[in-house]
Amino acid sequence: MLIQIVEDDRALSDGIVLALGEQGTEFVQCTGVKSAEKVYREQSPDLIILDINLPDGSGYDYLKWVRSRADTPVLMLTANDMEMDEVMGLSLGADDYMTKPFSLAVLRARIRVLLRRQQKARPERFEFDGFILDFGGLIFEKRGQEISLSKNEQRLLRLFLENEGRVLTRSVLVDRLWTDGAEYVDENALSVTINRLRGKLEDKREGTTYIQTVYGQGYVWKRERAGE
Repeated sequence: MLIQIVEDDRALSDGIVLALGEQGTEFVQCTGVKSAEKVYREQSPDLIILDINLPDGSGYDYLKWVRSRADTPVLMLTANDMEMDEVMGLSLGADDYMTKPFSLAVLRARIRVLLRRQQKARPERFEFDGFILDFGGLIFEKRGQEISLSKNEQRLLRLFLENEGRVLTRSVLVDRLWTDGAEYVDENALSVTINRLRGKLEDKREGTTYIQTVYGQGYVWKRERAGE
């Protein structure tokens, strides 16, 4: 679980890390809009804690930028105890809102609620182009024929399906697939897993392509056929 904290008050940001830190949770701390956008592209956080007043712009701008790309849960922070600030944040797509100063215990509880809500909202079943991909029932079929997928192939496929049209960097994919705490994973293992998944899903005779390489960045899932 990766949580992005966008807050220019370093002491507060560090305090949030200490309050929320637990096994399996990682944090990336940003102090402005531009650095937050860069980190989001590279690391694809699972949840964002976002201050409104930032040195290089408004947290609202970053919220709009995120919402144009994904439904990542966002909890907004502000020093302004004004109803209009809360209305603005929620209308732009924030999931929750807290006014400074706040209790770190309450923040921890609200984050857990958002994460539970996100987990429940994750789709378990996908159907398209003759595929049935049911991650809850572990049923993977292509036109009625079973597809045998390894655990890592299942994880990779689900990541792509949940982030359709969004570039996922190699570093993000390696981090998400190999979550056993290994300090070093040969990136060639990722290439092998992607090529195997392509071979099981894509049909060269039909010119069907799903996993596309974005050179210098990573990979993106797009449903395309030759000539489209």
